[in-house]
Amino acid sequence: MIKVRKPLLWILAAMAVLGAVALHAAPIRTVTATITKISDGDTVQAITPEGTKLKVRLYGIDAPETQKGNKPGEPFGNASKDYLASLISQRSVRVEIRDIDRYRRMVAILWLAERNVNQEMIAAGMAEAYVEYLKKPYRAPFIQAEQEAKAQGRGVWSQGSRYERPSQFRKRMGS
Repeated sequence: MIKVRKPLLWILAAMAVLGAVALHAAPIRTVTATITKISDGDTVQAITPEGTKLKVRLYGIDAPETQKGNKPGEPFGNASKDYLASLISQRSVRVEIRDIDRYRRMVAILWLAERNVNQEMIAAGMAEAYVEYLKKPYRAPFIQAEQEAKAQGRGVWSQGSRYERPSQFRKRMGS
């Protein structure tokens, strides 16, 4: 019986290691693109040098909602959008595609040279770390950036107890 268990333990250990490696999986693909439109603080449109149009949701962040039609926006919704525009509008970025979401958007980290744009949005208090979806290697630095922004009262965190998470706002508004 012991001989049967040892191989089983090795197989389980190997599966655990492979599972851990999968959490650190490389991006699906990385492309260079020019940002053509800022939809809000966590969604942009871009075009590759080959002419492929991309709709990109920034990975690991959730920004305040902007007004859409007759639905109101959140405090800092426009400020978040404007801040993202100041960083990357009409600029060439590296798009590190991590996933495709249910709306068929690329879910990606945007890099401006060596700057992680997603993390900068959190650090500026213009978005929160979307902990429900964060995985290594970005989870710890994104959460750290949020904690520092909160401690300094930057952006959305200046609202104190009045702050409402974008996910809660969408739920309340029926979006």
